[in-house]
Amino acid sequence: MERVVAGLPVVTGPQWPGVNYFCTTRAGGVGVAPHDTLNLGRRAGDDPDTVTENRRRVRAALPAEPLWLRQVHGSEVVDADQADLPDEPAVDASVTARPGRVLAVMVADCLPVVIADAQGTVLGAAHAGWRGLSGGVLENTLAAMRAKAPQASGWRAWVGPGIGPQAFEVGQDVLDAFAKDDPATLRYFTPRPGISGKWLADLAGLADFRLRRAGVQEVSLSGMCTVAESERFFSYRRDGETGRMALLAWLDPA
Repeated sequence: MERVVAGLPVVTGPQWPGVNYFCTTRAGGVGVAPHDTLNLGRRAGDDPDTVTENRRRVRAALPAEPLWLRQVHGSEVVDADQADLPDEPAVDASVTARPGRVLAVMVADCLPVVIADAQGTVLGAAHAGWRGLSGGVLENTLAAMRAKAPQASGWRAWVGPGIGPQAFEVGQDVLDAFAKDDPATLRYFTPRPGISGKWLADLAGLADFRLRRAGVQEVSLSGMCTVAESERFFSYRRDGETGRMALLAWLDPA
């Protein structure tokens, strides 16, 4: 679903009570190639002043400054409501039960995933590449949310734009990382004809599988491929040096 928020073209999923979320695109910023235009990543090789201006534009669409993360392709989760958080915690997911607390994850092929309960009382956002996904970042995010809101129920998730199943070529190491956890995930890997030891992996399908297995009843997939949609999204796999989009999510302010 496409929208314009504070003058920025964004994509989002189903409307949930008490929850706001969207993923930025590459449009609406001030950057120049190869980071054109709305690059939000400070470590993507872009001009720092350009990134600052792009983040200022995104901030205008939000109720508060986001909790930016220094993502490490891991599976750890930070509680965004705790006091004395470091600047840009080195984790790949965050959770909140505080209205107006804005969570953020940056992506450029990896999956941005937002999770909430049906009542809109607790929220999580995760950066899920294959390493984090196979390492349990989504399960860990859900567990942290359950710990913060033990009475919450009716879990739902949106899996945003990421590398699609026709573009994500992987090797034996990636297949093994998922298959050792659950052989049922092998159905999300398609052998490349004539190329031994290579598969096409359905990353969004793997996220869907793991979310549902963890107890998320409603999972919505964007179906958007960052590699294929070059005019709309940054893609590290496609371009190498490029910018970063961001998923922003928050509970309705009180």
